[in-house]
Amino acid sequence: MVEVRNLTKRYGSTKAVDNISFTVNTGEVLGFLGPNGAGKSTTMNMITGYISSTEGTITVDGTDILDNPAKVKKLIGYLPELPPLYVDMSVRKYLEFMFELKKVKLPKREHIDEVMRLVKITDVQDRIIKHLSKGYRQRVGFAQALLGNPPVLILDEPTVGLDPQQIIEIRKLIKSLGKKHTVIFSSHVLSEISATCDRIIVISKGKIVADAKKEELSTAVSGEQKLNLDIEGSQNTVLDALKVIPGVKKIRRTMDLGSSAARYIVEYNTGIDIRKDVFRAIAAADCVILNMQSGNETLEDSFLKLVTEDQTQEV
Repeated sequence: MVEVRNLTKRYGSTKAVDNISFTVNTGEVLGFLGPNGAGKSTTMNMITGYISSTEGTITVDGTDILDNPAKVKKLIGYLPELPPLYVDMSVRKYLEFMFELKKVKLPKREHIDEVMRLVKITDVQDRIIKHLSKGYRQRVGFAQALLGNPPVLILDEPTVGLDPQQIIEIRKLIKSLGKKHTVIFSSHVLSEISATCDRIIVISKGKIVADAKKEELSTAVSGEQKLNLDIEGSQNTVLDALKVIPGVKKIRRTMDLGSSAARYIVEYNTGIDIRKDVFRAIAAADCVILNMQSGNETLEDSFLKLVTEDQTQEV
């Protein structure tokens, strides 16, 4: 649905975005994660056509934004970090104004009613926007982005400044929108990305440093998968049983648990699942697995490792 190729944005001698490429598939919720100043908003502004790129191409549903910007913009609903609201208008009047501005061809009243129901602002439709809470204003911003039912939604830091309850509500809304739209959602907050997105792109210093599904990010960073195993049995017997399993790269005994039991960390190649082989091998060796769980890094560990490594390379 959205394809970005070799995208670069320069401001003088500074590269805000440095030769990045990625594709977002139809119906995918993509998290664009990075620290403040990493290039997230600049990238989103280029995808929406708000600013031009220095180099590279952006296509949405097969159309290059430079060849036909008007067509591409109709395919995108955009919610910037600060929603573009006319705060002296009522909610309905504002949405009617945006409906006309976007030249939406759908039945006006029915479509606006539908959008308001979706983002749960029907009960405040006659209130002046400046009298609404920040959470409701954010919902009004979502509503304007949804006018015209664009297949692509780009949401830039949509939960900044919201209270915990409002954040939970916005997360649910984004997840529900992902069922019918392709969503690109930027944030510098790990919990937001983890709770909302299917796939994560990590950007730092204008460069993509990781691109993986949420549950695979730690594996992509470390280059291997890990199992934590608590096993009862002779150490030599356990090590002999584990080391012959295909894909196993390294075994470490980390803790004595008493009664001939110990904790082991097994590192193995990506793309395979060795749990059944481990179970069979340990059982055949007449030992007992007391506990088995993933030993991969947390999302937070992976993010910090990626960002720290990138900053180190820049020095």
